[in-house]
Amino acid sequence: MTTPSENISALIFNLSRSMPDRTAIVHGEKTYTFLQLEEEVSALAGGFRELGINRGDRVSLMIPPSFEFVAASFALFRCGAVIVFIDPGIGFANMGKCLDGSTPKVFVGITKAHIGRVLGGWARKSLDTFVTLGPRLGWGGYSLAQVRAKCKTPLPPENTGPDAAVLFTSGSTGAPKGACYTHSIFAEQARLLKLMFDVREGETSVPTFPLFALFDVALGMRAVIPSMDFTRPARANPRHISGLINEFGAAQLFGSPALLDTLSRYGQSAGLKMPSLRRVISCGAPVQGKIIKRVLPMLSPGVQVYTPYGATEALPVALTGSDELLGDAVALSAQGAGVCVGRPVDGVTVRIIAINDGPLERMDSSLEMQSGQTGEIAVSGPAVTASYFRNEKGDALSKIRGEGGAVFHRMGDAGYLDEKGRLWFCGRKSQRVTAGGKVYFTVPCEGVFNAHPAVRRSALVGAGSGSARRPVMLVELEDGKGMTTALEKELLALSAGNPRTADIKTVLAHPAFPVDIRHNAKISREMLSAWAEEKLS
Repeated sequence: MTTPSENISALIFNLSRSMPDRTAIVHGEKTYTFLQLEEEVSALAGGFRELGINRGDRVSLMIPPSFEFVAASFALFRCGAVIVFIDPGIGFANMGKCLDGSTPKVFVGITKAHIGRVLGGWARKSLDTFVTLGPRLGWGGYSLAQVRAKCKTPLPPENTGPDAAVLFTSGSTGAPKGACYTHSIFAEQARLLKLMFDVREGETSVPTFPLFALFDVALGMRAVIPSMDFTRPARANPRHISGLINEFGAAQLFGSPALLDTLSRYGQSAGLKMPSLRRVISCGAPVQGKIIKRVLPMLSPGVQVYTPYGATEALPVALTGSDELLGDAVALSAQGAGVCVGRPVDGVTVRIIAINDGPLERMDSSLEMQSGQTGEIAVSGPAVTASYFRNEKGDALSKIRGEGGAVFHRMGDAGYLDEKGRLWFCGRKSQRVTAGGKVYFTVPCEGVFNAHPAVRRSALVGAGSGSARRPVMLVELEDGKGMTTALEKELLALSAGNPRTADIKTVLAHPAFPVDIRHNAKISREMLSAWAEEKLS
């Protein structure tokens, strides 16, 4: 494991010495050992240096998960570049805004990414060097192979300073923001992942989220990269994913709740078993108990579905698993308790502060809520980012200074700590609904409706303004059909029987909820609110 002063690419170097012949990456028909990966990393890093990429230079990297993605990432880390990671799923316009704002010097990407860059005029004022994986269609620059060939001396790991990357948020509840990552944050995340999940060198993982491929390899795992559209995890082929798991004896699967939903439905109908898995990890949005219950029969006895909680700016924060969730937490969720996300992980401090939509300068006891009271979740620790990139407004609204120079990140999530020290998630602070002098938090209310077997998922929104404003529950039904009179009566009876939802007297069926691109799981309640307004007008 690296120390905070070391470059994160040292992990690859160390693995190439301790287990050179072990397979690091499987992608399609090709396999690559840790020694081959290190040789590619050091050669590309040397080539990037010859191109003039040095410490602190920002480099946009747009290559899908692959051997080239992993090698280029660690090579850029090694030569001291600050990688700008942007999820293509945030949309064409947002990609342009993120690139314009981050002013990268170099653009490394596949042909399709360069086409987008040219058509959109992305970062036109700052970019001066172009590297392409695939055909170059008139924009010049270098191929990735030419970068490798420019290397005069392979570059070993060295201390290149703290800054490592800018990771943009999904923008699911606002404009995407660039979280500033250091090498020490990446190292802490790797340490925590190994500790939390008992990750062992030589295990096999099937990562369905790009950054997990980097962590898997850095922790000494064999990453088997699936063939899928990583911006559409809900549409991943479950037969392909499960086939890779069983063919390679994977010990770990990382998938968003939407991917697990797709996989578990397929598994239930096909009688699928995945006996090699030692853990299933899912994050990005709450994982419903019904999904977990469908996944578990596919696993060996005692294997858990883990649901770490965090955000781009702070990950991981807390952890729980299916044993605890199905022990009492899912039942409490159905009663309106919210979603249990577990206990804070090693080194992370969690505070629940009074909800405030404005900036807060200092963390002190006067801000904190008592146990059981719902407020905003704020966290601090070695894996928590201290700032956004060139975003003073975002810093003012999201960061609080604590004692001893500690930085607390305001998660933008509502939640509370229970008497057992468990953290409960109650939805996005910005999506709370105020109506009739009462505040409704989305997730606790939705949990009541989600307990009905006919409901696939639900979303609380507000409709109307002033004294006419009211809470409205939208439901996406399992059968995909519209609302029947009988079902509406059942749902309203369910609502009336719980004090959290008793005043929700309008329920509408929606054909398909709009969701975020990154995980296909975060519901866009802002869009649904506009839909409800129109429907009820």
